[in-house]
Amino acid sequence: MQAALRRRTMEALAGIAAATIGAGSGELLAALFAPSASPFAVVGGALIDVAPAWAKDTAIAWFGTADKVALLVGIAIVLLALAAGAGMAEARWARSGVIALIVVGVAVGIVALTRADAGLLAWIPSMLAGAVAATALRMLVSSAPFDDATLDRATRDGATLGGATHDVPVESTASGAPTGPTRRRFLAWAGGTALVGVAMAVAGALTKAGSAAVSSVRDAIRLPRPVAPAPAVPAGATLDVPGLSPLITPNRDFYRIDTALIVPTVDPGEWRLRIHGMVADEVTLTWDELLALPLTERAVTLSCVSNPVGGDLVGNAVWLGYPIRELLARAVPDVDADMVLSTSADGFTAGTPLEALTDDRDALLAIGMNGEPLPLAHGFPVRMVVPGLYGYVSATKWVTDLEVTRFDRARAYWTDRGWSERGPIKLQSRIDVPRAGRTIEAGESVIAGVAWQPGTGVSAVEVQIDDGPWERAEMASALSADTWVQWRLPWRAEPGDHRIRCRAIAADSTVQTDAIAPPAPDGASGWHTITATVS
Repeated sequence: MQAALRRRTMEALAGIAAATIGAGSGELLAALFAPSASPFAVVGGALIDVAPAWAKDTAIAWFGTADKVALLVGIAIVLLALAAGAGMAEARWARSGVIALIVVGVAVGIVALTRADAGLLAWIPSMLAGAVAATALRMLVSSAPFDDATLDRATRDGATLGGATHDVPVESTASGAPTGPTRRRFLAWAGGTALVGVAMAVAGALTKAGSAAVSSVRDAIRLPRPVAPAPAVPAGATLDVPGLSPLITPNRDFYRIDTALIVPTVDPGEWRLRIHGMVADEVTLTWDELLALPLTERAVTLSCVSNPVGGDLVGNAVWLGYPIRELLARAVPDVDADMVLSTSADGFTAGTPLEALTDDRDALLAIGMNGEPLPLAHGFPVRMVVPGLYGYVSATKWVTDLEVTRFDRARAYWTDRGWSERGPIKLQSRIDVPRAGRTIEAGESVIAGVAWQPGTGVSAVEVQIDDGPWERAEMASALSADTWVQWRLPWRAEPGDHRIRCRAIAADSTVQTDAIAPPAPDGASGWHTITATVS
């Protein structure tokens, strides 16, 4: 029994070590020549594309903005499990595990060619990874002493495993007696193979030549001054409450939810925006032409449709860009058009109501965020920012194409997966202080948070403690109707557990609904409720 377990363990280790060096070689090659063709990114991107809406929602609910890391870890776990199986198969049926690894490499290479941003050589990293893994597996299995009986046979005439003969290196002692391979030597070879694979993967992560080059270009950019700067921050716009979300969300803290496992690297010098479809005149815009336009600066709150009630997938930033309505005016949309299908450099699409891009709201083709060029992960060099709409229908990053069309003629990425077409942001409020689940001291305290409904604005927030009456909170001054607003309510906290909930009242007198709804298909609703423990 112990010999059998030892044998299977070494077989599995051979497969895992082989897969590790194969994956590492593929990641390194992709980093050097084609970052978007990373085998892990190809598999992950394909899984994201086929995932139903409920799976996306579950991943974000469980992992938040770490959903991509969780996906990559999951892929790695599955890969290691399959590799262990390939190692055990190879030890029993010669070439079976080798063929399996080659088939996986070829399959991922073919998938790589189907990605929207695939180059002609996108298949190479994955197929190389399969070939390297298969070669390593063959060498490791051929040199492994899987049990004592195998070791005895290896000293005489080689090892026969499952009816398959493997060439096994045979060594001799000083006296000339054959010793055959040893478990210690096998573990050293397998461990060394795996370490080389890990080292190559790390080197690939550190290299990312395309990303580094574009980062250098971004760092050298000096944004032009806006012709229409953002209005000055009014007095009283910020409340002094520790733990309260800041009025402007720093770039490093701004939420990121998108379908890109590998952040697209778009050289501004090569960037083009094409406006076409149901228009009288097609328009093409370059980076230099965009910089030369009279730019507008506006503060706008963005929110993800997957944000649960009280969630943190929302942020407020100052954006610099050019009004999209002016570009569409050049193109002259047909009177029958009602939607603009925007496309990202990595193939993501969003369908935005045409009226939201042509009315008087500040829908921008943005190049700046909080006074600096867009961060790579937030759409550099150019993205869309549209007040009042959830990001999945409006906030396309790395945007390269705007097609004027109709909702009954074209479908976008997430609407094709069951989400609603137009995606207006619902009236929401959130309690930031006190934090749910934390104990606070009895005495004078404060309840505080933020509320938002871009495009409409928030006029008031009410708070209920336990089953008491609704109380009006003190409101900070709003930057504009397109941004969130801070609020607070003094509270004398008594010992015990207390239920606290809030609701917002919009500028048009609409009261935030208490009807509980999940994010899918058009955004969550309900009152944010927490339990505060007072000691």
